[in-house]
Amino acid sequence: MFPKKLYQKLEERKANNALRQLGTQNNLIDFSSNDYLGFSKSEIIFNNTHEFLVGHNMIHNGATGSRLLSGNHPLFNIVESLLSNFHNSESTLIFNSGYDANLGFFSAVPQRGDIILYDEYSHASIRDGIKLSNAKAYKFKHNDSEDLKCHLERSREVSQKTNTYVVTESIFSMDGDSPDLKRIVQLCKKHHALLIVDEAHAVGILGEHGVGLVQYLKLEKDIFARIITFGKAIGTHGAAILGSDSLKQYLVNFARSFIYTTALTPHTLATIHSAYHELVLTQNREQLHKNITHFKSEIIKNGLQNYFIESHSPIHCCIISGNDAVKLIARKFQEHGFNIKPILSPTVPKEQERLRFCLHAFNSEEDISEVLKGLTIFMTKSY
Repeated sequence: MFPKKLYQKLEERKANNALRQLGTQNNLIDFSSNDYLGFSKSEIIFNNTHEFLVGHNMIHNGATGSRLLSGNHPLFNIVESLLSNFHNSESTLIFNSGYDANLGFFSAVPQRGDIILYDEYSHASIRDGIKLSNAKAYKFKHNDSEDLKCHLERSREVSQKTNTYVVTESIFSMDGDSPDLKRIVQLCKKHHALLIVDEAHAVGILGEHGVGLVQYLKLEKDIFARIITFGKAIGTHGAAILGSDSLKQYLVNFARSFIYTTALTPHTLATIHSAYHELVLTQNREQLHKNITHFKSEIIKNGLQNYFIESHSPIHCCIISGNDAVKLIARKFQEHGFNIKPILSPTVPKEQERLRFCLHAFNSEEDISEVLKGLTIFMTKSY
């Protein structure tokens, strides 16, 4: 028997046309995935990964256990050292996913009596980690440094012994925009707050060789922790927290999502290793930024700028109010061969529903022009 309360919640989702369902793989033109550089299908990375494993006699299918038991394969030290050097960090600790990294960090690091100030558009994994923390948490207005300043001033009035943690992202996944990170660093320094930056959508995209926004702005020494993920531009799976040796040691001892889970497989680690070497060599990042520029120019050409949130990243969102309306246009795109996903409430606030266009190095200029012409036509017919 299925519980009545759970059944009612499902029925409510159906009534709001917001029921989530698993999709299937398709051959539509990709404007929806996080595979910004096309690394997930790179034959070079695939072959280099295989050759690395065979060449080092690492013929293993599984991790066999958690890293604290039997799963701490020698590749962890190799890849964590590579990441520390690449991202100019004292230490690196690999997690199984970005969700695990944020859950582990925020549930373990802020203590009872501490304060967490987080951007109101922070990712669900950050929010869920905060819920597991014993610290008090308050959200500040999205990318609003003045509102953050007010919160920081209030937090220092509570107690001089209180640790205050400030959380933001390099590129926000639902808007594609970025904060004024230099200003936030200044505020954190002034108020003795510890800054955490989630770089999930920035690594591989921003800065020389895709080092991320923090390094691009030369702020890595001012950040308490950076969360990076490998499931976006890096094209594989897993995540890491960059920080001090002391932070790494603390997380190994207290981050439950690290301690009580089977480690990543050697094959995944070797793929991360190969992908990072490819980051230094690839021309895909330059092509991606050309495509972003072209997309933005086509938005203006088609008179759509009032519908789009300003973004210089691969993520561009067109606001189309209402779950019914945005799902209808997304379905029309799919019927015309384009894979574009609708983002529905409650994932975003009501009346902020949107089409989320994710750009890639492998999208052609013709496809970009065509998709925005189609958007103009579909929106004209729908309104």
